[in-house]
Amino acid sequence: MTARIALPDTCPCDPSRRYADCCERLHAGAATADTAQALMRSRYSAYALGDLEYLRASWHPETCPAELGFDPSMRWLGLEVKRHRSGGETAVVEFVARYRVGGGSAVRLHEVSRFVRVDGRWLYVDGEFPGG
Repeated sequence: MTARIALPDTCPCDPSRRYADCCERLHAGAATADTAQALMRSRYSAYALGDLEYLRASWHPETCPAELGFDPSMRWLGLEVKRHRSGGETAVVEFVARYRVGGGSAVRLHEVSRFVRVDGRWLYVDGEFPGG
């Protein structure tokens, strides 16, 4: 069962866009991401919304953990894509996401994520955390 929160008007991955015009179609299964960057953005939004089913479905089955946790006190504050490099069936997206747990200080998550396209569909493989 998904621990989703209420659907927002603006998209968590890009507050200048409406959720319905951005990640909602991907989350609903009505469309697939056409680039690894689009998939990464939709995964950020899924974390922000607590959509664990989408996260699992967009994760490569060989690297997806058996359990995915959701902390309802976690608030995602913003996303910055640093770079996106695609080489046919593989891609890398570097990003910085910020979040806060409870009333604590904001945390900066810097990740270089790897993606692979399987049967025309982008999947998240894994990530590295530079400098950390």
